[in-house]
Amino acid sequence: MAFRLRTAQGKLKIEHSILESLRPVLDRLVVSEEIRSIIPGVIRPVRDAKGKVKIRVTVPTQNGWKAIALANGARQELFISTVLGEPELACLIAAAIEND
Repeated sequence: MAFRLRTAQGKLKIEHSILESLRPVLDRLVVSEEIRSIIPGVIRPVRDAKGKVKIRVTVPTQNGWKAIALANGARQELFISTVLGEPELACLIAAAIEND
């Protein structure tokens, strides 16, 4: 069975639901030309995800980075396809969160 990805702005691939307060941050992030796509992954409840959205870049992948977003009492994996290095991506993420 093939899955068809719905896209927002052509870059935000939606296979799973997206944490409510994380969505506006991702919408701002995909505007950047350096971001090819963002694929949100599995959502799991956690205790330490209160307050402002936090996104931490964790490990490199074949075409970018994996990150963990904490918001709304849960964590969500993000797969970010980009040519940016970890420091540049972290700055871009910080700027997207600041505008929240």
